[in-house]
Amino acid sequence: MLHNEMCRMFGIELPVFGFSHCRNVVAEISRAGGLGCLGTAYYGPEQLEMELKWIDEQVQGKPYGVNMMLPQKYETVGEALDFAKLPQGHVKWQTQLLDDAGIPPLPPQERERLLQEEIDRIHITPEFADEILEVALRHPNVKLLVSALGSPSRAILDRLHARGIKVGAMTGKVEHALKHKAAGLDFVIAQGTEAAGHTGVVSSMVLWPEVVDAVAPMPVLAAGGIGRGRQMAAAFALGAKGVWCGSIWHGTRESDLTDEMKQLLYKAKSGDAVQTRSKTGKPGRMLSSKYTQAWVAPGAPPTLPMPWQSVLNADARLRIDRARALDFMTCPVGQIVSLINEESSVRQRIADMLEEFVTTVEGLGEATGLAGV
Repeated sequence: MLHNEMCRMFGIELPVFGFSHCRNVVAEISRAGGLGCLGTAYYGPEQLEMELKWIDEQVQGKPYGVNMMLPQKYETVGEALDFAKLPQGHVKWQTQLLDDAGIPPLPPQERERLLQEEIDRIHITPEFADEILEVALRHPNVKLLVSALGSPSRAILDRLHARGIKVGAMTGKVEHALKHKAAGLDFVIAQGTEAAGHTGVVSSMVLWPEVVDAVAPMPVLAAGGIGRGRQMAAAFALGAKGVWCGSIWHGTRESDLTDEMKQLLYKAKSGDAVQTRSKTGKPGRMLSSKYTQAWVAPGAPPTLPMPWQSVLNADARLRIDRARALDFMTCPVGQIVSLINEESSVRQRIADMLEEFVTTVEGLGEATGLAGV
């Protein structure tokens, strides 16, 4: 892969970029020759410093990245997040939903502390963006920043470029990709609707070549529905310079998901990964559960804007996890969940992907009947 544009950009061996909130996964992707990218939305500055220091020690000089949520519109400028500020109608509806399911409330003597600890982990606000950025800039192995919800400001972009850090952004629309290009980013990640987390509605097969053509010669990474070599080959055939994978790492032994959550993923089919606003207030693909289904049932209130839906969700998630209420458990995951059916390792996943990629590419001539033409 020495002639691959993204490999040259970062000095890596493989054009495989991997997103995860788990430091073990991120480090192992970079150690295997790709580039791991740590999601920071739920890390405070102190905890992030610890995570990045640990990754530094593991990657032994190899590059990795950080992913920040930088939406263009915030609902909390200058306002502290507080469960007590939520609309009481929403709180009452959610409480009744969980009570009716027999999911115990949080212990009264611990509820306030537990909720506050959970809410303190929500850093989808402008107040925290600068603090998180300062932490990332202290770590020389951080060579990439990816913005999940819009282009970074000119001030942030200039600071990163001055430090030699490349900047990319997620996009689910051609229009957004063009804005990223105009803003001066180094590349874009075209994420089809099959992907986990915040996604648009356009499928990867349609979106990837649209974005590639629209922003050329700017390089594009393909995301959404990639977990094996044939899908990687399709991404390159459609003009991508590399792949961005997230959900496929969920079932690895390096993943920090609970055993209960992994077992739910191992049993899930592609159709069980649904788009829902129940977690953050923005459309995001997650594993279907009785909790996500309740938010689209008759009588459900409208979801709250980001990040207030995450604040409301904090109480539900704590109750569900503590009760091990499997029918209500969920996590962000893409339609590739159908391939997450047994435990593996990050390194093995990458090796399997590359082996099938090479076999697929080498066999295309025979498969199409065009060999020798």
